[in-house]
Amino acid sequence: MRAARPPLLLSLLVSLAGCRTVAPPAAAAKPAAPAPAAPSADARLTQWVEQSFEARLALAPTLATSIGDNRFNHLYADDLSDAHRARMRALLEEGLAGARAIDPRALSEQGRLTHTLFVRGLELELAGLRFPQHLLPVNQFSSAPSAFAQMGAGGGLHPFKTTKDYEDFLSRMDGYLAWNASAIARLREGVQAGVVLPRVVVERTLPQLAAHVVARAEDSLFWGPVAHFPEGVPEADRARLTAAYRAAIEGKLAPAYRRLHDFLRDEYLPHARSSVGLGALPGGDAWYAYLVRRSTTTELTPDALHALGLSEVARIHRELEALMREVGFTGDRAAFNKHVMGLSALRFKSREDMLERHRAFKERVEGLTPRLFSLIPRQTYEVRAVEAFREKSASIGAYQAATADGSRPGIFYVNTRDWAEVPATTVEALTLHEGAPGHHFQLSVQRSLESLPRFRRFGSYTAYVEGWGLYAETLGTELGVYTDPYQRYGALSEELWRAVRLVLDTGLHARGWTREEAIAYGLQNGTRSEKQVVAEVERFIAIPGQALAYKVGQLKLSELRARAERALGPRFDVKAFHREVLEDGAMPLDVLSEKLDAWIAREAARDGCSGSTEGCPPSPRAG
Repeated sequence: MRAARPPLLLSLLVSLAGCRTVAPPAAAAKPAAPAPAAPSADARLTQWVEQSFEARLALAPTLATSIGDNRFNHLYADDLSDAHRARMRALLEEGLAGARAIDPRALSEQGRLTHTLFVRGLELELAGLRFPQHLLPVNQFSSAPSAFAQMGAGGGLHPFKTTKDYEDFLSRMDGYLAWNASAIARLREGVQAGVVLPRVVVERTLPQLAAHVVARAEDSLFWGPVAHFPEGVPEADRARLTAAYRAAIEGKLAPAYRRLHDFLRDEYLPHARSSVGLGALPGGDAWYAYLVRRSTTTELTPDALHALGLSEVARIHRELEALMREVGFTGDRAAFNKHVMGLSALRFKSREDMLERHRAFKERVEGLTPRLFSLIPRQTYEVRAVEAFREKSASIGAYQAATADGSRPGIFYVNTRDWAEVPATTVEALTLHEGAPGHHFQLSVQRSLESLPRFRRFGSYTAYVEGWGLYAETLGTELGVYTDPYQRYGALSEELWRAVRLVLDTGLHARGWTREEAIAYGLQNGTRSEKQVVAEVERFIAIPGQALAYKVGQLKLSELRARAERALGPRFDVKAFHREVLEDGAMPLDVLSEKLDAWIAREAARDGCSGSTEGCPPSPRAG
């Protein structure tokens, strides 16, 4: 008989620990020591979720790199392979079973929150495995080929500070080659199953892949680390590493990108579909419903979200029209947009001017955040331009998180491609969203919460994260940075587009809208240029559901704040409110709502002020 297979979690942990020498038995037995007290439920839960996270890092080495854990920097997971998918499913199932064996009633308040977040997160991941996302492994907005190039260009996730860092990435290239081969196999499988990408997604992906098909290593983005060796790499190693990188880029990476590119162009594109919505695929309606639930962490249906979007679009239109009257403009919204673009003071002069304005505002607003926050992250972030190879399909702004210890700064990527068509009125709102007090602020605070289990420090819920980013934009008035009507116009324009997204995403994937119908709606109801609208619509086609998170999350945060202000009256402390939102990390919106309701009740009841704020002493400042 064969021995039973050990649980995956145990197997992975043993492999991480490596071999150990076992001590020989003692010559004589000693009196038995008293049995140690059984660990508490909280201790058992903490140990279990930490072990589960450790095992996950072994399966997701780039996740480890992204959080500053460099033990797996030599690896790149082929997460499309049958073996990897089976191991991940087993890890999720074992993690869930172990957590469910712990009675939540025996846990502390923080323990129950950890238990809820861990169980719900794994349940959601397992539910997603029934859908064939692995058959659609590439797109123009978010996929491994582009992410790997960003990682290998220097200044991204993978560190290039020592000789070992360079050698690790050479090894990591081999892992990417395996992924690349699996991607082609999975795409072929998708053709046979009738699960294929929209034609427009393939067409937008091809130029991104072609950018890495080079004859000379010096022309590759991957040459960046070799062109700029740091002091930590001795001169004695540089010639060897230069030769190794040249051979790897020209002999491995460029051919791999060519194989994927040529396969998509010659074999796959003829089978790509003319439809663009997920609902057109087999089981697409259920698939989209799952993505809606995952993105929003709510039970809102696509129809409810579509209606919400239409309502928010109408409301923000009214606010924009009021602002137009305030500045004395008598035309319609479309004419006002042209008027704004015609004001030379509100236009960028160049790509570099666009970057410099964002950098200058970054410096300004960082000095203002203590007005509203007592939790201030120690990490910094940089403002960079989106790389040329992906700027055509990238959004106007994006953020890559800093490591917890600040050794790698955060990066706010600004898409400078359409600098002449983007009004400078977007600078304030976009920087508040991507930088401080938006994504950089929230994610840096979360990663610094060392008392929390790692899955909570480094986990994410899109509605919470993107909702916070959009909520941060609404703080511009309180921070004193929306000082004229045109800055408020910029903020309203950005909020309007998030409402338009609700309509577009649900229209495309639940209502059968065509790409052209979505573009027409975006142009008629938003304030963005045609190039921007087209890129955004094609983004929603590529990653269904993600765009729903922004407005849903922001509306919930604004609702919770209004609820706290009503309940606490003059005792409401915005710093304390923000601390309460941030100090336990990202979570589903209903869990956040329960958490904030409990905080409001505690604040209202403090010092005998239950049920009324009249006559209550002022609330102390948090932190």
